[in-house]
Amino acid sequence: MAADGGGIRDLNDVTRLASDFRLAVGRVTRRLRQAHAVGDVSVSEVSVLSRLAADGPGSPTSLAELERVRPQAMASTLAQLEQRGLVRRTPDASDGRRSILAVTEDGRAMLAERRSESVQRLAAVLDGFSAEERSTLAAAVPLLDRMAERL
Repeated sequence: MAADGGGIRDLNDVTRLASDFRLAVGRVTRRLRQAHAVGDVSVSEVSVLSRLAADGPGSPTSLAELERVRPQAMASTLAQLEQRGLVRRTPDASDGRRSILAVTEDGRAMLAERRSESVQRLAAVLDGFSAEERSTLAAAVPLLDRMAERL
């Protein structure tokens, strides 16, 4: 890729970087997914569970907005999570027509187990990288987070 002083020179370079990045992230994501058992929770279900665990209870509407999905898609995701006992639905104290969802202890346990498996796999791979390579990846994490927020 053409670079000028370590930077991207033109729009073609940015497009190439975007393409290369998407392919690499896709490969990592697929490989991590393949490690989980068939019938395991989906990526979208894990995302919702993680959000509820980190941010606390939320309404289906707010979860759909935060996850940037349609309310119908969120309703389906939440139904699956409820059916598995990973989230609990309660009436909203301020508006009985609304419901609030919270992660259950089973949901927290599943998240911890899944996170542990993925983290262990990633750590084993990263252990084979040089200290400089690991530093480069560590420096990229805030940029990746910012990218995810802007997508």
